[in-house]
Amino acid sequence: MPGPPTPLAEGPRTYLRPFRPEDADEFTALARASGELHRPWLFPPDEPAAYAAYAGRLIEDPARAGHLVCARDDDRIAGFVNINNIVRGAFRCGALGYGAFAHAAGRGLMSEGLGLVIGRAFGRLGLHRLEANVQPANTASVALVRRAGFRLEGYSPDFLLVDGEWRGHERWAITAGPSWTPSG
Repeated sequence: MPGPPTPLAEGPRTYLRPFRPEDADEFTALARASGELHRPWLFPPDEPAAYAAYAGRLIEDPARAGHLVCARDDDRIAGFVNINNIVRGAFRCGALGYGAFAHAAGRGLMSEGLGLVIGRAFGRLGLHRLEANVQPANTASVALVRRAGFRLEGYSPDFLLVDGEWRGHERWAITAGPSWTPSG
């Protein structure tokens, strides 16, 4: 079995690492244990076959960058922050997808992890803009992006199919430049 991957970025309490096939058991167990926290907003893979397809897309697709947020104190996966739909060229933008696992919720680990992802996106990945589309009633998710310095840009009705229904989302965004600092 391969050793631990080199962190993609490190903070005082968390570090980022890539998704790996061998994370299936831990990730899916955490997803199953976090179902009550995630519903009705999020449905991460909770079975190994679904995880394999999900992680495979994040590993192989150049229009995606997957990040597992891990706690430094125990090396457990605290959550994930993925950059999807990466567009290069003049746009240099990506759309975030993220979630915390129940054992890590409310501990500030995702705030730190999101800050690390933003720094990586605006640095190594060369992006200029990140977007987060959030269902307005998901107050924890709204608070997370607000803390990170995202600004509310509008509302899109019937934006995304979630749990069998087309749901409206608030559009939040952050751009690289003088208004953004690594601390958020």
